[in-house]
Amino acid sequence: MVAAPADATGPRVPVVRGSFVAGDVGDWRITEMRTICGDGLPRAAALTRVEAGRFAAAPETGSGWVLHGVRSNERYTECDEKARLTTLQPGLGRPNSLVAALIPIRKSDAWWVLPQDERRAIFEAQSRHIAIGSRFLPAVARRLYHSRDLGESFDFLTWFEFSEADAGVFEELVGLLRETEEWRYVAREVQISLRRTPVAG
Repeated sequence: MVAAPADATGPRVPVVRGSFVAGDVGDWRITEMRTICGDGLPRAAALTRVEAGRFAAAPETGSGWVLHGVRSNERYTECDEKARLTTLQPGLGRPNSLVAALIPIRKSDAWWVLPQDERRAIFEAQSRHIAIGSRFLPAVARRLYHSRDLGESFDFLTWFEFSEADAGVFEELVGLLRETEEWRYVAREVQISLRRTPVAG
């Protein structure tokens, strides 16, 4: 009999739930909504990102929508890549990060029927997703939320924060990714550009 890992019966790591609530008011002002492919999202004036023990509710009044996801383990990242990203990846909420973007993505059924090793090969060996992203660290901070297993309309929600001076750097990053083999499997994508007001003091 194989012994269970020492922490198998210990406390489980809490699931971090993330919600993006769009409506008439919010922490971030929406400056542009671009439908890259597939169906878009209803127009809204503002957006708030919420991380909590439970999902945030949709706005009760005014135009609005909410997207949900969970922070999870890295699905395609190998050990050395994870170590490098941990060293380079900045946290969110930097004082000069007054610009942000939310990019929800849904991949095609053709992507999901592929076995894991083939998806990994397309993701990194062919498309160099991690390598490309690493080139833009620490200028662009990123956080990924998984939504597919929740039955949401998107598979992934990627949140980016950066300074106004690095807005062009961010556009270069997403432009390079959209030219890769991996993006042939993207069936729906929306880019939501945002700006927040500096905190006084």
